[in-house]
Amino acid sequence: MDRILAARVFVDLAYSGSFTRTADRLDMSRPMVTRHLEAMESWLQTRLFHRTTRKISLTTAGAECLAEVEELLQQAEKLEQMHVDHQEPSGQIRLATSMSFGFTQLVPALRGFMQRYPRVLVDLELQDTVTDLTAQRIDLALRFASNPDPSLIGKPIALCESVLVASPEYLKRRGVPQEPEDLQQHDCLGYRNFGRHVWNLHHDTLGNRAVDMHCRLTANEVTALMTAAELGMGIALQPTYMVSKLLQSGALVTVLPQWRPEDLKIYVLYASRKHQSKAVRTLIDYLDDWFKQNPW
Repeated sequence: MDRILAARVFVDLAYSGSFTRTADRLDMSRPMVTRHLEAMESWLQTRLFHRTTRKISLTTAGAECLAEVEELLQQAEKLEQMHVDHQEPSGQIRLATSMSFGFTQLVPALRGFMQRYPRVLVDLELQDTVTDLTAQRIDLALRFASNPDPSLIGKPIALCESVLVASPEYLKRRGVPQEPEDLQQHDCLGYRNFGRHVWNLHHDTLGNRAVDMHCRLTANEVTALMTAAELGMGIALQPTYMVSKLLQSGALVTVLPQWRPEDLKIYVLYASRKHQSKAVRTLIDYLDDWFKQNPW
């Protein structure tokens, strides 16, 4: 049996704590995971996990072996990389981002990448919650932040600007806010993942204002809030990559245009440079170049 593959199974089990999760992440059957682990234990002549019907945990020997086996895998991948660096990128990339950014920006960016590199497979994970990259075997995540998670390696590739928007029909019916505090008298649409609804706004001469909002409609995904704003249900804080076309068409208009919400950087994040495939490195460079050349 392939000892390198058996070593990968052992390391993945150590972090996942589940035969089923490791089987899913490594795309093999659960019995095959068991066979690889048994081969690893036979090779090292020691029991690596305590196993019950509900969970597994590393034995003392397993914990002692883990770092050494990870180093072995790193060296094996370096040797493999020496032979494949001149070759075309290939293999699968698991890529995570928010639903709205995935639909409107990332999929169009990936079109050219996948045409250029036909041997690369991309598996998209679209969700607005923060993803544990290691636990879910995510190779890259695109996230919006002022300061990214310090446990991850991050590279800023674009800027996310936001704007307050509403439909012309709503503003005709309810009036146009003149000051940030006027927003408290309006129906506002809140992004639930921000927790407490405070809109931080900046004016070039008047400085900063923090407006504590009471939102009648909240959602955990900005596309729903954009649609609600378009239907005249209230005022929404939206990223410009979502609403630029609606603003151009007049379906939405900017509210308080002199007051700008806080900008966020868009980072491409990954857990480690170790074991990073050529396909992943190529995609990072491609996305960096794409968003520089294709502003929204």
